Amino acid sequence: MILRSADGPGPTEETVKILVVNAGSSGLKLRLLGDGDDLIESEDVAGAGEMVSVLKGWAKPDAIGHRIVHGGTRFTSSVRIDKQVIAQLEGLIDLAPLHLPPALEGIQETGQVFPGVPQVACFDTAFHSRLPAAAATYALPRDWRERWGLRRFGFHGLSHSYASRRAAELLGRSVGELRLVTCHLGAGASLAAVKQGASVDTTMGFTPLEGLVMATRSGSVDPGLILWLETVQGVQPAEISHALEQESGLLGLCGTADMKEVVMARSRDAAMALDVYIHRLCAAIAAMASAMRGLDAIAFTGG
Repeated sequence: MILRSADGPGPTEETVKILVVNAGSSGLKLRLLGDGDDLIESEDVAGAGEMVSVLKGWAKPDAIGHRIVHGGTRFTSSVRIDKQVIAQLEGLIDLAPLHLPPALEGIQETGQVFPGVPQVACFDTAFHSRLPAAAATYALPRDWRERWGLRRFGFHGLSHSYASRRAAELLGRSVGELRLVTCHLGAGASLAAVKQGASVDTTMGFTPLEGLVMATRSGSVDPGLILWLETVQGVQPAEISHALEQESGLLGLCGTADMKEVVMARSRDAAMALDVYIHRLCAAIAAMASAMRGLDAIAFTGG
């Protein structure tokens, strides 16, 4: 980018620096990018406290972008963060309890380290905000859907959007002519059916709990099973929520949430965990391809 020099009228080259903060369910990823997405600094940290000490050693950015998992029905594109946006995000915490609190903490802490630097919220749900009605709608009473805005939101949209574009580049084709299944397989995991550059189906739904088996999340479970646990066995909702979010998935199946450990292990439980994971994954890939009436390529990304 060409900017005017403070010492005279002549132009001078200056790199515009963007700090990207990705608050996931298993830690914070920090990247300082220059022109052309050139990587200037990179660090993965466990939490906001560690993030502050790292950022104090980095150059001051010109802007800060935050990955925000859930935008609800209100946020369908990126927005500049202000007090009103923060208040609205706080109202969505119950929809993504593992992700939104650390994201909000990250916004607060980066604002303190770099006061006055504009911050922007980039939503993982935005890429899926125009899902076809057939893919977005739950078969629930109309009153419920209208009163509470119940719908399938989808997540990992920033990753799915990038992966589809990058896959098209590697194939030497336009993303607008392709039918792609993008597979984001990390601690959280989801698929997207990307047809002509647009998301037409995805595996996550109202919350990031629906869909594939994940590191500690169960993925899709028969809702009748949940009701049975609560009404017949007396398990409290808070205990059910904690178990589904943090004690299930690979961890619940074989005692570890680390896929590398699952693959390397020789135990019967680890073998079953991998079989369950792959069974769900393959079935979901087929479902995504069906939503597009065909498939040109599959892209894999994530941790």
